[in-house]
Amino acid sequence: MLSAAAISVMAGARPKGLIGHWTLAAGARDSSGNGLDGEARAVTFADGSARFDGRSSMIEVADHPKLRLGARDFTLAARVHTERNLDDVAGDIVSQYDPVSRRGFNFNIKSNPVVFSQSNIRQLQFGIDQGRMGQWTDCGRPGHNIYVMALAVFNGELYAGTCEPGREDAGHIYRYAGGTNWIDCGSPDTSNSISVLAECDGNLYAGTARYNLSGSSLPSSPNERPGGRVYRYEGGTKWAHCGKLGESAAVSGMAVYRGKLYASSLYAPAGTFRYEGGERWVSTGTPDGRRVEAMAVFNGALWGTGYDKGEIYRYDGKSWSIVGSLPETTQTYGFAVHEGKLYVSTWPSASAYRYDGDHDWTHCGKLGDEKEVMGMAVYNGKMYAGTLPLAEVHRYEPGKTWTRTGQLDRTPDVRYRRAWSMAVFRGKLFCGTLPSGHVYSLEAGKSVTHDRMIEPGWRHVAAVRKRGKLRLFVDGKPVAESDAFAARDYDLSSGRPLRIGFGDNDYFNGMMRDVQLYGRALDPREIAALAR
Repeated sequence: MLSAAAISVMAGARPKGLIGHWTLAAGARDSSGNGLDGEARAVTFADGSARFDGRSSMIEVADHPKLRLGARDFTLAARVHTERNLDDVAGDIVSQYDPVSRRGFNFNIKSNPVVFSQSNIRQLQFGIDQGRMGQWTDCGRPGHNIYVMALAVFNGELYAGTCEPGREDAGHIYRYAGGTNWIDCGSPDTSNSISVLAECDGNLYAGTARYNLSGSSLPSSPNERPGGRVYRYEGGTKWAHCGKLGESAAVSGMAVYRGKLYASSLYAPAGTFRYEGGERWVSTGTPDGRRVEAMAVFNGALWGTGYDKGEIYRYDGKSWSIVGSLPETTQTYGFAVHEGKLYVSTWPSASAYRYDGDHDWTHCGKLGDEKEVMGMAVYNGKMYAGTLPLAEVHRYEPGKTWTRTGQLDRTPDVRYRRAWSMAVFRGKLFCGTLPSGHVYSLEAGKSVTHDRMIEPGWRHVAAVRKRGKLRLFVDGKPVAESDAFAARDYDLSSGRPLRIGFGDNDYFNGMMRDVQLYGRALDPREIAALAR
């Protein structure tokens, strides 16, 4: 069904405040009458929609005075289609952003694989910025943990998995309740850690571990009970046992690839596994017997980092292969998908590398004087990474430059401190630490996030900036609203092109049509009409 705006254009009446309307029915032409035609690259037009391949497809609209939004209200709207079973991240819908000045906006369906966990998966996010950066805020210590190993956003809530090493203790899952408060959601296993969290098919899964704290130069845990099991959240403090990963004592990475949940073993024996329901896990092998640590989905494959060598691995659904060995690296840690590229973090040079194809990994700089880079996440236009031994968080700038945003853990008299787990939640970046066991949050610019997995199929999505608030709508219904801000503080005119199907995360992977930009804030009734 055509939108109300499309019907108005066909009738010869331009909707109030319409800046651009790209129907994408047969090309990238602007039907608003403002002449803002786009240039399509690797986009296929068929059946009234544009298909974006998730690899290089995008539409670019050159900078124009009408696209310089300044500090005024505006609305973005589009119809997007994603498949249920993906082998790539969903990617970006529309962006107009300058990464140097950190000015502009990003509107996307964000996924963040952070070290072990799938922290954000297919979650609608809209952010604006004018180079503004807040301070890290202490969000409390879940329980009496010493290591926040996992963070994940599920069904509108932020969950944390912890290491609690006492002899009679065990790893817990906690839900964030605001401020410095956390609600205990149970301890399904007897091992000392909940090492990983991931959402699959509408359920939250937790992997358990007997974590060896000597690897972080801390006293070994007297709790030597093995983990290696996976549990499914049933609400409250209830968890259903979903089986064990072979002989593994600790679950490492988890990720959803082509609709299936995959997991790996942290310690020997090495192994990767695919969940087949009930308590059944099927072995999917290892790359030459190596241990796969973190997992991420990108451009058709499941990728893995490694503990045994400075290598990166790729799984094509049948077998693993080695796709690179990094210099001055003995371990690879976490992944991030940023601006259409896959990045990996390392030990002991505290460097990040970008995959440029055909076993080619480009060095993207060293993070201060640190030794290790661990969790990385993309948030409101930029990529952030946590380090060891000082538990710093750095922001990536173009080229090989990293900007330190703060030190999160200042525990005295320890050798190592980690800024490990990350997640984007309620418009902020969250980070979990060792050995203080605290979680911290940072606000950069202003963002609004719909902290739930967006349903596959055709969805109508809209992002609105109205005075000092940002709002998100899905299928005509309001789903999220930001905190208030001073509108004059965010002039978004960057001089950059408008990009449909590309932004801070990845190229869009799916179909799109009826993209509209208004120079005013549409009210909820108007957005509901567009969605119909």
